[in-house]
Order: sequence, then C-alpha cells, then structure tokens
Amino acid sequence: MQKVRPQTRSYQHLAIHPYPVEWVRTVALKDDRQVEIRPVRPEDARAEAEFVHNMSSQAKYFRFMHAVNELTPEMLSRFTKIDYDREMAFVAMSYDGERETMVGVSQYVINPDKKSCEFAIALADDWQGLGLARKMMLILMEHMKVRDLDLIEGTVLRNNTSMDHLMDSLGFRKTASPEDQDINIYRLEVQ
Repeated sequence: MQKVRPQTRSYQHLAIHPYPVEWVRTVALKDDRQVEIRPVRPEDARAEAEFVHNMSSQAKYFRFMHAVNELTPEMLSRFTKIDYDREMAFVAMSYDGERETMVGVSQYVINPDKKSCEFAIALADDWQGLGLARKMMLILMEHMKVRDLDLIEGTVLRNNTSMDHLMDSLGFRKTASPEDQDINIYRLEVQ
C-alpha cells in the first residue's frame, strides 16, 4: 500500500476544509486488481447511488440495518458532501479502462466528545473476500490517528460473520449491544 504522510492541519480558520488530496492511495487486492481509495467528493453522488443500487439486499441490510432499495437525495448529499474536519469517508474506485465504478465505502463520524468516532463500511458484493475491506479499515484507522482520535467503534449485525472476522483480525473488542440482541458493538482503542 502506498503511504503518503498527511500534511499538518493548517485550515482551522476555514468553515469547510479543502479536499484532502494527500489521502489518495492505490492498493492491490488479492486477485492483483488495483483500486484507488480516496476521500469522497460531492461529484461522487451518482456513483454512490449506483453502488448502493447494485448491492444485494443482504449487503444493504448489513450496511444500513434496515431494508433500503435506493438512497434518497438527502442520504446521497449526506454521504458525499462531507466536512472533512468533522468526518471522513473513503471510496474505493475501480477503473476498467472505460469507466470508473465505486466498489466500496468506509467512513467515520467524530462523536461529540471529539476523541472517538463511529465507523461504517460497505463493499460491492463482487469485491468482497479480496482484502479490500481490511485495506479500507486500515486507511480509515490511520486517518483517525492523524486526527488524534482515541477510539473507533461501530455497530454490526450479529449474523454478519465476514465483519466479525474482519473486526477480530484488526483487534477490535466485541460486546453485545445492551439494547438489541441482534447487534454487536466493536471498539478499538488506537494508540
């Protein structure tokens, strides 16, 4: 994985931070295909709508924890027009020589305590099992370290065994949700 050391934050005076180009990465997957992982941009709305539209019902349910057919315009805006100082979303883009296709999304939102964040991740069905989710989580965790966040956490449906294996391999601690027996909460303190 190509690493780029992010610049120190010098945009505190701006209401919305500029696009963080230093976080664009190209990664190789287990099948030798390469994808670009980069921060989301507002113009990714159409690709994100297509990405979610093409996900299986199960993949959508695992990501949103309820039935979702299509993203509403409000959801698309929320997912693609982000404030890079308060949250981060990375997209994995595949290029087949003719067109670019979104094949994964990972994101975190900083909690009100400003020391922890909540993550979410989703991959296109055909791109699962290739190491992409792991690479996206590692980049997300690297970004949160630069932001001086101490804890990353996320809620995952108990029957999502792929995520359970991924979280375990990354060292996340799993606890059952006290509110919902079908949900596990994964937490990792980052040094």
